[in-house]
Amino acid sequence: MAKSKVDYQHLIAQLDTLYHDALALEKQYAHEVKKVHSSFKKSAKNLLHYLALRQHDIRELQEALSLLGLSSLGRAEGHVLASLQSVRSQLCQLAKCPPINKTLTVSFFENRELLANHTKNLLGPLPKNRTTRIMVTFSTDLAKDHELVTRMLKAGMNCARINCAHDNEKTWSAMIHNIRKAQQETGLPCTILFDLMGPKLRTGDLKAGPKVTAIRPVHNELGLIASPAIVWLTGTKAAPPILTDATLPVEHSWVTQLQEGDLITLKDTRGRKRTMSVVRKEQEGVIAHLLKTSYIATGTKLTVNTKTVAANTTTVGDLPTQEVPILLKKDHFLVLHRDPIPGEPDQFDANGHILTPAHISCTLPEVFDQVKEGEPILFDDGEIEGVVEEVKPSEMLVKITFAKDKGSLLRADKGINLPESNLLLHDLTEKDKQDLKYIAKHGDIVNLSFANTPAMVQALYAEIAKAKAKNLAVMLKIETKEGFKNLPHLLLAAMQRYPAGIMIARGDLAVECGWQRLAEVQEEILWLCEASHIPVVWATQVLETLAKKGRPSRAEITDAAMAQRADCVMLNKGPHIIEAITMLHDIMHRMQEHQHKKTSMLRNLHVSELSADTAHKL
Repeated sequence: MAKSKVDYQHLIAQLDTLYHDALALEKQYAHEVKKVHSSFKKSAKNLLHYLALRQHDIRELQEALSLLGLSSLGRAEGHVLASLQSVRSQLCQLAKCPPINKTLTVSFFENRELLANHTKNLLGPLPKNRTTRIMVTFSTDLAKDHELVTRMLKAGMNCARINCAHDNEKTWSAMIHNIRKAQQETGLPCTILFDLMGPKLRTGDLKAGPKVTAIRPVHNELGLIASPAIVWLTGTKAAPPILTDATLPVEHSWVTQLQEGDLITLKDTRGRKRTMSVVRKEQEGVIAHLLKTSYIATGTKLTVNTKTVAANTTTVGDLPTQEVPILLKKDHFLVLHRDPIPGEPDQFDANGHILTPAHISCTLPEVFDQVKEGEPILFDDGEIEGVVEEVKPSEMLVKITFAKDKGSLLRADKGINLPESNLLLHDLTEKDKQDLKYIAKHGDIVNLSFANTPAMVQALYAEIAKAKAKNLAVMLKIETKEGFKNLPHLLLAAMQRYPAGIMIARGDLAVECGWQRLAEVQEEILWLCEASHIPVVWATQVLETLAKKGRPSRAEITDAAMAQRADCVMLNKGPHIIEAITMLHDIMHRMQEHQHKKTSMLRNLHVSELSADTAHKL
């Protein structure tokens, strides 16, 4: 079969066009490159070269190069001009024409060095036995649990994330104290990142529900009691000495007279008689066992039938108010209020017909001026979907288009996404500005939530300058469709300070861009950041089932392995956070032997070792 003749000059001309267009785009954005920090100059130019390359569809060129055994430019992100020149030189040898050495912005060797230095300066030194850092989001309890923070650091945590949307400066300071103390004790570094809350659109408060607590024993598969419910009765605010199912506040003088073996009787909110048995006495209260499900409210009467006590009865003190969520089903309606009106579920008549639809407020009333009828709206990370049916000055009517078959529960402080609406939320909030003053003194990195436009980045820089925080690093959280669309401009803006990074908030991105596009979107973000030599944090739901329930899903293991392509992976805290950190460390340690960014690392495989004993089985 005759070989088809290769037109080497045509291939060389295509490469020259790509090279020319790369330099042209660099020249076009010369003014922006001039603003970039000196440590990012080469990276900013390479980003523009990569963007110019990706403006072309070069799949036919790639196929032709691949058939010649040459690089197909599929891994050119970090060194675009060097890749183009290398392939061109090889084609010139095949065509027997003299090669032309052109100017290179970033060499093959500089690529890895630049990213490594930028990552070290942003996220801290390289961990032992691992090239990817691990970040853990701190929850409120870690402000009081120094031992767990120390264990997290020893397990492999390299960065701590504190979310300014939760807690307050006092709690944040306690978290920082535990981190710094753990660092001193272990000798291990830990970078502290603060997440600004940003203009997050959330559901408002719900109407206060009853002050009642439901206490349930554990039942087995046959419905029999496997273990009793454990209740802590105390007259002070002392924490229970063991893990309990409920805490009941009572009069101190009454609880201190109780002894082991005493029986406490009551009638719960349904009028059902229940008995608790005291099994342990402590200085601040008693531990009691309860064998039947009980609903106990503020004011519930407790009686102990023992002659040795001075007072037989007391009442349960003030219990926390229970939130009554809104149950939403497909084709239901929800009214969204501009004003902070406490939300309520549907109101029904005696025949079960809806009299008034459920309603709730939102945290950013200005969106009412920007939302249009027919636009989609999503609640609670996309768990509930709807469409805007009507917009009035004071309220918005939403028709639910998707919920679970039995209905989905909407609670207070849940996210609202309007992916098709132009919300124009480009300013730092007053809370962000106040929090930034604290972050400037105590944090290593500030993470800008809802980074949508370069103007938002510039506003952040202005506030950092006011706080005189010269050493504060910056990270941009990409979590909206607008932010993803503007990513090249955001990267150039981010590079005006050093160091800088990007966080991929995959949960919000999936809601904004569509679940089916998430894999594609996160790939594109990784490519652009690699071209910029900017460190990437892979965030949202990594090993979440393991952290919360103690066992990962199969899909989570694969996802964690893919995360190794980022420079840092974020975990959310749960009861099994130590196991999650340990497993993530093990997965990334193994995967780095097989993968670096997009490049497969071909170490020897044990499965490839064929012996004489197995040969006959082939």
